[in-house]
Amino acid sequence: MFEAIDQIFVALKHWVVGQFPAAWQPLGSVFLSIIPILAVFPLLFAITTIVERKTLGRIQNRLGPNRVGPFGLLQPVADGLKSLTKEDIVPYAADQVVHFLAPIALIVPVLLAFSVLPVGRNMVPIDLDAGLLFFFAVGAGSELAVFMAGWSSRNKYSLLGAMRAIAQMVSYELPLILSSVTVVMLVGSLSTVKIVEAQGEAYGWLLKWHVFTPWGLAGFLLFMIAAAAESNRTPFDIPEGESEIIAGYLVEYSGFKFALFFLGEYLGLFAVSSLAITLFLGGWHAPFSFLEWIPSYLWFFGKLSAFIMLFIWLRGTLPRLRMDQLMNLAWKFMLPMCLINIVVAAMWHFTAHWQFAGAVLCRWLLCGVAIGVPYLWLGDALFGEKKLAKRTYRFAD
Repeated sequence: MFEAIDQIFVALKHWVVGQFPAAWQPLGSVFLSIIPILAVFPLLFAITTIVERKTLGRIQNRLGPNRVGPFGLLQPVADGLKSLTKEDIVPYAADQVVHFLAPIALIVPVLLAFSVLPVGRNMVPIDLDAGLLFFFAVGAGSELAVFMAGWSSRNKYSLLGAMRAIAQMVSYELPLILSSVTVVMLVGSLSTVKIVEAQGEAYGWLLKWHVFTPWGLAGFLLFMIAAAAESNRTPFDIPEGESEIIAGYLVEYSGFKFALFFLGEYLGLFAVSSLAITLFLGGWHAPFSFLEWIPSYLWFFGKLSAFIMLFIWLRGTLPRLRMDQLMNLAWKFMLPMCLINIVVAAMWHFTAHWQFAGAVLCRWLLCGVAIGVPYLWLGDALFGEKKLAKRTYRFAD
């Protein structure tokens, strides 16, 4: 029974494809793989917008949206209708074609990235041997879309915002990729499906998630910091710092085009969070072997929901970094730590044959020291010279 519930969507797809003529079945299978991506994740985006605004309202001691529909739950519908009906204003001097294509160039690669992410057992649109490579390859197209938006607008603020966004995205793309190299080394495959399968083995009742290893924990933290920067999430939301460069590369966009950029940013957040789940948190696997009876897709989307709430919480908590702080963190701290973590992953692999009593503890201590000492040294080198005075708060009478 549990197996049938877990595979209900897979069985439904096979049944529907079977209704097509034999010659049309491959095309029907492709179509039925595309439809869920175009339906589920944009719907999740709509839900996230209302949840985020409500949560931030509570964090900031206000109500949030509460006028449209019961408890404001229809606010995403109102926002969507407003975006569809709002006038699309294009500057006279703008490059009309590039200005139109920029939001499309952002949306398409993000949607393609979902095609290699397994959201459940036997639930991956395309099982590529180089799925991880494909994910990063199509994800790199977002930099081009940002440049197209800034350059085509013929606006100095748009161009400056685009250049700053590209500098941030390129800088943090290196730690993002390098932090995932450790998983590829230990699993021996670029296939996202095989990476998830490798985390399905169990140590008694605990599954072998990569985050339960020293290199996996360090890689996961580095990956998530880089993912927040790649997604322009707080405290790395510099490209859209309204107090500094108004709206960055989005200055000259309005109406549905602006909504597409907004959608693309959140879809990118979902995609990179899904990849973190796939690489470090067991994908669709449960954390404990005795919970594997719960449908795999529920585990995956449960983890994704937890990530979304984490990013919302960070947005309501942390202040924005300065540009110099952002770049120093990427090049002077994140990049060296990712390279060190690759060495630590190799140490973990080559000490796997240790069989004496307390071998696991010794491996943890060895790898922990190999990560902790550079962490302290790099942190002191980066922030040790900063003389931070005690902050004094003054309140009006």
